[in-house]
Amino acid sequence: MYLLAIAIFFAFALSISFLWRYGNIPRQHPLVSVSVVVAWSFSFLIVFTIPLDLTGTVYRQCIAAAKNATNATNQDEVCKPPWGMVSDDVFPTLWRIIYWTSQFLTWIIMPLMQSYLKAGDFNVRGKLRSALIDNAIYYGTYLFICGFLLIYIALQPGVYLDWQKLKAIASSASNTWGLFLLVLLLGYSLVEVPRSLLNNSKVGYTLQHAYFKLSKLSSDKAEAEENAEDVLESLQSLNLLIPSHHQLRQCVEEILRRVPPELMEKAKRSVRSDGGSSASVPSEKSLIRLHKQVIKSLQILQRTEALWNVQVEKILYLEDVEMNYLSSPPFRHELSTKKVCPSGYSLWYWECVIKSPFLKILAGFTAFLSIIVVWSELTFFSTQPVLSIFANILYLAGKRYDFVTIELFSMATLCYLCYCAYSTIFRIKFLNLYYLAPHHQTNEHSLIFSGMLLCRLTSPMCLNFLGLMHMDSHVIKQRIQELYYTQIMGHNDALGIIANGFNIYFPMLMIAICAATWFSLGSRILNTLGFQQFMVNDEISLELVQEGRDLMIREKRKRQRMDAGSRRKEFNFRETFGDRGALREGSTSNFDYNTTNTGIDDITYDQGRTLSQEINERFGVSTDINFRPPDADNFRPKNIFDDV
Repeated sequence: MYLLAIAIFFAFALSISFLWRYGNIPRQHPLVSVSVVVAWSFSFLIVFTIPLDLTGTVYRQCIAAAKNATNATNQDEVCKPPWGMVSDDVFPTLWRIIYWTSQFLTWIIMPLMQSYLKAGDFNVRGKLRSALIDNAIYYGTYLFICGFLLIYIALQPGVYLDWQKLKAIASSASNTWGLFLLVLLLGYSLVEVPRSLLNNSKVGYTLQHAYFKLSKLSSDKAEAEENAEDVLESLQSLNLLIPSHHQLRQCVEEILRRVPPELMEKAKRSVRSDGGSSASVPSEKSLIRLHKQVIKSLQILQRTEALWNVQVEKILYLEDVEMNYLSSPPFRHELSTKKVCPSGYSLWYWECVIKSPFLKILAGFTAFLSIIVVWSELTFFSTQPVLSIFANILYLAGKRYDFVTIELFSMATLCYLCYCAYSTIFRIKFLNLYYLAPHHQTNEHSLIFSGMLLCRLTSPMCLNFLGLMHMDSHVIKQRIQELYYTQIMGHNDALGIIANGFNIYFPMLMIAICAATWFSLGSRILNTLGFQQFMVNDEISLELVQEGRDLMIREKRKRQRMDAGSRRKEFNFRETFGDRGALREGSTSNFDYNTTNTGIDDITYDQGRTLSQEINERFGVSTDINFRPPDADNFRPKNIFDDV
């Protein structure tokens, strides 16, 4: 039982840490935080707990074989319980709670929450009504498909519909949708993960890619600012048009409370006070539509500004790494008051000596795992002979009842599949609406969207994994001891076309997706359509890389000018007040003065340019907004997988 308790604790701890990294817990709605933590935790818990269920099943198979053997004198001597053995009555209850809670969240609660948060209504009843209307087409499509399946099953001879059959149909439909998504994600990530690790071992390539992303972020930031200005000018026009005694004035004030003051000051300067005197007062529906546009535009503006600052800090660090390749330890920073950081020696050896070969070795290992996964997906339906590599390894370990090997191997395999699928979800950017941005810059809609995908993806991924291991009797067409997971979750065999066709042959499509990813077919198609992707030796990509390099040069000059102004203010203060304005002896100053040379070239900065400073320069001075990531001053890549 202790392994199960550790798995539960680790799943919730991992979910809370991810939510803290990507979300903004103090500002987002508590119900959103709870729902996302539950969705992520249950998805991780399935992955961490399947190996325990698997070893328990192998142990029960050993007990059954020992009872049937004529020469077995003591089954306890032949079959020793595995580590962390869980009692038989725990897993059925656990799987029921996890599975049906996840399905209820992903198909009912989270879609409604997502539409509720995007609604522009000014009361709870209106938001709920808008959420139901937004999901009417969504739910109507699924009801139509379910009705078609029910009619198809009811017309089959000898088939009777009852509650258990209806649950099996619902589970089969959900798992089929998840399997479709899983094949697409794994087909991409099984190739992209090793390739990204290999590319990240090359400092020059990583820096060029960072310049390319900065150039695209610059366009996204300009578009977001322009869109926000247009929406806020419309809001200011309505603000001037609706008088203070009007019944809709309260709605206007509620919209205005969402907007940062400096942005409204810019809108006030753009709109004349007499511009809408002859216009008619808008309806409440128009205000609701405008409120929804304001929410969306401000969220996009905040995210693009935050991502811009994070990307700038990342490029500064990568430029420092490239500079330190040509020098000796310790690690030095080009633009910093502290030229040598406290961990300069260890950081230099990691970045300049160890990291590159380590990532190349890791890329080779993950490429080997990807080849094994693809081969097993192509051959798992073959039982005579057994061609799946995972099934052969499980057979050899199970024959010796080596439960430790079974647990470690199944956990490593599931974790790699989980990382490939989940990392793609956590970095997917869907129509610039749903994107998980680190440093607390992910909005509530993107968090809910990722929770929905994880709930829909985890169960079919585990069923597919059990099929690769030949532990699903409905896949290998043999009668074996079932896992509690498949006993509760069921199988994808409610319909014959799903059981005998889709579930077996659709995973073979993974080899085609892997080949398309290997040759960057998707990136080439997107480039042809005008959506620029980073391609080596591509003329447009090289132009965007140069544009990103020029943007960084201007960004450095801005920071140097800002720091020069701060130095002049500090110098004038000291000249005016003398020693009374100076820091006490022994204290730490935020500025590094050079008494022999005060030229601009020797000026360094201590902190990066914040969003408030950047917006103040464009729209006026205010102190009410700050989107700066909390750890931007000490930005370092969190781990080796950040860019994957």
